[in-house]
Amino acid sequence: MATSTAGTNAFLTDGGDTGALIRAHDWLDSPLGRVEFWPQSLRSIVGPMLGSKFPMFVAWGPELGFLYNDAYAAILGAKHPLALGKRFQDVWPEIWDDIFPIVAQALEGNPTFHENLPLTVYRRGRGEQAWFTFSYSPTRDESGNVAGMFCAVTETTSQILSERHRIAEYERMRRLFQQAPGLIAVLREPNHIFEIANDAFLQLVGQRDVVGKTVREALPELADQGFFELLDTVFRTGHPFIAHETLVRLQRRPDGPLEERYVSFVYQPTLDYLGKITGIFVEGSDVTEAVRAHRALRESEERLRQLANTIPQLAWIADAAGSVNWYNDRWYEYTGTTVAEMPGSGANGLFSGDMHSAVEENWKASVANGQLFEMSFPLRAANGECRTFFSRAAPLRDGDGNIVQWFGTSTDVTPLENAKDELLEANRRKDEFLAMLAHELRNPLAPIATAAELLKLGGSDQARLRKTGEVISRQVTHMTKLVDDLLDVSRVTRGLVTLRMEPLDIHGILLDAVEQTNAFIETKCHRFSVLVPEVPFFVNGDRIRLIQVFSNLINNAAKYTPSGGSITLRVTGGEASVEVTVEDNGAGVVPSLQPHIFDLFTQAERTPDRAEGGLGLGLALVKSVVGLHGGTVAMQSDGAGQGSVFTVSLPRENGPHSAPGHKGLKNGFVRAAKPLQVLIVDDNRDAGDTLSLFLQTLGHQVLVSYNPFDALALAQRNSPAVLFVDIGLPDMDGFELARRLRALPEMQRSLLVAVTGYGQAQDKVHAREAGFDHYLVKPVNLDQVVTLLGTVI
Repeated sequence: MATSTAGTNAFLTDGGDTGALIRAHDWLDSPLGRVEFWPQSLRSIVGPMLGSKFPMFVAWGPELGFLYNDAYAAILGAKHPLALGKRFQDVWPEIWDDIFPIVAQALEGNPTFHENLPLTVYRRGRGEQAWFTFSYSPTRDESGNVAGMFCAVTETTSQILSERHRIAEYERMRRLFQQAPGLIAVLREPNHIFEIANDAFLQLVGQRDVVGKTVREALPELADQGFFELLDTVFRTGHPFIAHETLVRLQRRPDGPLEERYVSFVYQPTLDYLGKITGIFVEGSDVTEAVRAHRALRESEERLRQLANTIPQLAWIADAAGSVNWYNDRWYEYTGTTVAEMPGSGANGLFSGDMHSAVEENWKASVANGQLFEMSFPLRAANGECRTFFSRAAPLRDGDGNIVQWFGTSTDVTPLENAKDELLEANRRKDEFLAMLAHELRNPLAPIATAAELLKLGGSDQARLRKTGEVISRQVTHMTKLVDDLLDVSRVTRGLVTLRMEPLDIHGILLDAVEQTNAFIETKCHRFSVLVPEVPFFVNGDRIRLIQVFSNLINNAAKYTPSGGSITLRVTGGEASVEVTVEDNGAGVVPSLQPHIFDLFTQAERTPDRAEGGLGLGLALVKSVVGLHGGTVAMQSDGAGQGSVFTVSLPRENGPHSAPGHKGLKNGFVRAAKPLQVLIVDDNRDAGDTLSLFLQTLGHQVLVSYNPFDALALAQRNSPAVLFVDIGLPDMDGFELARRLRALPEMQRSLLVAVTGYGQAQDKVHAREAGFDHYLVKPVNLDQVVTLLGTVI
């Protein structure tokens, strides 16, 4: 053992190179501080203590000077290293009163051991509760007299707190078990002694005292009912047992009769750490009332079916979820179907065209809302004739108001429909067209009138004059098209409006509609969400008319939604149709107006609503245009102040390069989790701007360049992570641009994607040689675009 001194500091080491053990101020002035003065007995204690990893200290001499090893320094905390050489009571003044009696015993020659002693210590600037397990032993000098004390100690605070937490957690779980609504019991040993039985279990068996008793003792009436034998089998084999709606007879009152209850339960064996079966966990529920309700329902259904077979209408019954499970005799007589074909999907072939989808949609909405279902639609008879039926279904509820089934009838209203159509057809088409025309003419007249007033103001602001002229030019062009439509009056009076039909990507239609309405939405500070699938959906339609439909619906939602409200535009697609939904949380529609929401003449009479903003003619226009495209439009609202949902359904077409039968993604586009810097290079401004708008909608930062030289400068300044580059560029094709981009240090790790209308194998080879990472053929599959962006790290 050696010492070294440096100024007022001293170091006590074990003679090796492990570094300093003790540093204290001015302790060399005391006998304790000079190692050469230490008695052999103290050296014999300190030597082994230095090399120990177990916390130890020695309190030596009349003042009980403090010496300790490295492991004990962790217990001292901020008291180290100044504790070296101090008196024991000065090192731990806050606990001295607690430990002095123990110290005194050691100084009297009596060793002691203490386990998990709680003490409040100040070692990090604040009081903290801690626990310690330690022994105090007397230390003697060469004369055999007690000269100090030795302590081996370990802090057990974390163990104590963990045990307390475990006990608290166990108590919490016990309370949860006790309060659980289901039946819970824990049985132990082969005799199935109740260890736990919660309140629900005790309620089932009649509030008996079962804990500590075997099942046979606690529930003797279960003998000969098979439950004892089941428990024995589960305990013996270790295989769980599951039962549903099982009858059990219980004596729930002392000296009372056996009562029949129905329970669903599980017997689950419990294992110890060796995998040995120690008991059985019982969990289940009392389903007596549900079983009785189901029996009563079956009896009621039978009576209802007998009654339904006596009426002349087609009648049917569905369960609470809306699945039709019974039809009356009139149904089978009219449709020619058999009981084997119905229920299920046997009714699908009885609808004409795509009417089945509309009926199913309205039916699902009624089932979901628990509201009356009413709808007229044609049904195909056994002889192939289609006749119109008015169907009405009402929910049947139990005493608690829960729907248990639906009862519906379908009445043949073909004669009434024919008479009504003959009287209204000619007049309806004429009035509808005139209203549509008036609405379209007024729209462009408003900006033209404003532009005319601006021109009257005069002034030399050439930019304002140019913008005013552009407004007039655009609106005159639109009005010219309307006048062209007027020339086809003979076709309109026969119910035909000239449409310029072409395959259209619904995404592009919606982008244009959003662009037309975006300023109004921003003015009212709406939260506007656009959820479109990653794959394109094509419809056959007139671009201008369809943009008109969707901008009208979006504008309507913005108009009747208070500032700060939310509007959602959503697109979904099936095999045969594309659906566009505009949903808002605005003013909603009162129930009395809902059946007439798309009726032009009825709406025109509702002047109070129109004075406050009204519904105008827009919705009648929407219905007409959608109908001319072979589609449907529907509205749902829970009433005033509950918002509205408008759904447009259009026949789906296979567009350019669309894979037949491709269903697209299940989910719509969502905002990117990691926004990227993207550069689009395309001399076709519409193509570049459209892709830019799409990527910005997903949350990315997008730059657009329409010529390759500007693109080089933008890439060097902004270092984009992804570049979409058209191949057919002016002055410098995309291959050469890619080679120059790859030569830039900033572009070494960027993702370079070729976008082109050329799809030959040789073109793809050239693209790889030029430095492109991926090759996309126009029209770009948005699914692929999103997938590529998702690969960027």
